[in-house]
Amino acid sequence: MSDLTDILARLDRLEAESACRRCLSDYMDICDRLDGDSDMDALGALFTKGAVWGGAGDRYAKDFGAHHGRQAITDWLGRFCTTPPHFAMNAHFLSSEAISHGPDGTVTGRWLMLQTPTFHDGSSFVMAARLEIDFEFEDGAWRMHRFSTRNLYARPVGDWNAPTQIPSPAAAS
Repeated sequence: MSDLTDILARLDRLEAESACRRCLSDYMDICDRLDGDSDMDALGALFTKGAVWGGAGDRYAKDFGAHHGRQAITDWLGRFCTTPPHFAMNAHFLSSEAISHGPDGTVTGRWLMLQTPTFHDGSSFVMAARLEIDFEFEDGAWRMHRFSTRNLYARPVGDWNAPTQIPSPAAAS
């Protein structure tokens, strides 16, 4: 019976990890498409009621601040939901994932994030950040409880989709 108990515990951990990945993926998907029609209730549902979203380190702590509680987080993110959209294009890429389980039943994840936004004014950036996120199981779902983003670098770039030929090797003769 203990083998079955161990297997079921492992299955619970794997299912929690999958749900936490999905939660973060849904968050990034919504953030990639923020505009005047964004579903802020769906965005808010990805966070616990007492969640904290915060910028870490000198740059992001100043640029983004900290927002305490689901409503404060969605109110702040809602400021990006403008018409015309604040982001003309936005894409988030996650890598270098590490997920661990705490003795208290929480799940903590760490990722590197690359973000490639073009803003409504036409300027484009390439930005990298380290994400550290604590998830908790609340009201039947895994949700983000503490979201921390720390800038690694940010710099302006040219037009992402400039009408230039993409280099390719010459044909063999």
